[in-house]
Amino acid sequence: MKKILKVDNPNVYARHVGAPELHPLLSIISYDEVSPLRNSLNNYGVYGLFIQREFPKNLSYGTRAIQACDASIIAVAPGQLGGAEDNGELLSLSGWAVLWSPELVHNTDLEKRIHEYKFFSYFYTDSLLMEPLEWLRITQLVEQMRCELQECDDTPALRNVILGYLRLILEYCNRICMRQLSEDSKETTDILKRFHALLETYYLEGRQYRLGLPTVSYCASEMAYSPHYFGDLIRYHMGITAISYIHTYVINQGKSLLMHGHNISETSRLLGFDYPHHFSRLFKKIVGMSPKEFLGK
Repeated sequence: MKKILKVDNPNVYARHVGAPELHPLLSIISYDEVSPLRNSLNNYGVYGLFIQREFPKNLSYGTRAIQACDASIIAVAPGQLGGAEDNGELLSLSGWAVLWSPELVHNTDLEKRIHEYKFFSYFYTDSLLMEPLEWLRITQLVEQMRCELQECDDTPALRNVILGYLRLILEYCNRICMRQLSEDSKETTDILKRFHALLETYYLEGRQYRLGLPTVSYCASEMAYSPHYFGDLIRYHMGITAISYIHTYVINQGKSLLMHGHNISETSRLLGFDYPHHFSRLFKKIVGMSPKEFLGK
């Protein structure tokens, strides 16, 4: 069984790495001051930003391994699992960790805004790669926020100041995220085009007669992805599951065949269904009417 650190408040992690506790709802850790330290696989009940010059190489995020860029940020949210199991190795890290309880932002404008940031989602698995000036500005903000915690008592006024720093840091993160999504858009478009072209080729070459209906596993394999990652990729960028896209494509081909004079049995066979009633059931699910009703319109 994996050893998991339950980070249900920010200071659990601070104590784990030997950092001072500065506030009951917020922890700011300088890795330069607490290194060397050991890895931990964390179950988060808090929000967090890990701002580091270099990340360990064996990190996981959810159920998958990730490779973080140098001088970048990894964001985590309550309910997520991330980090690396303690293997006894001591690590020397440089940068910061900022963790805060959901209670800190409860009933503030930031509470809603956080849910809109894509980089807190499990589907966003890239680290936020900072330009040199972004690294400087973000780390300066973190250091200034820590000074506020060190010098001032916990009051409503202090919390307002802290929330102001957090808002600014998160907006920097959002700008980086939007930049990366924009840079990835061409690659994403290429993936979606390849997916559609793969389905077209599948039927043009008659693969359905040997393999039946195209599957997510088949498409993922042909495009050199794992089925799980491919499914997540399509759902994230298209808002529907990969199997839903496949089924919609197949039924659209079926509509065309029906309109060109093929009967239901012929259409079913040409698409790769085992039985006509399987085709009719999927057709009604997607189109909202049976093939007979479609032909009788």
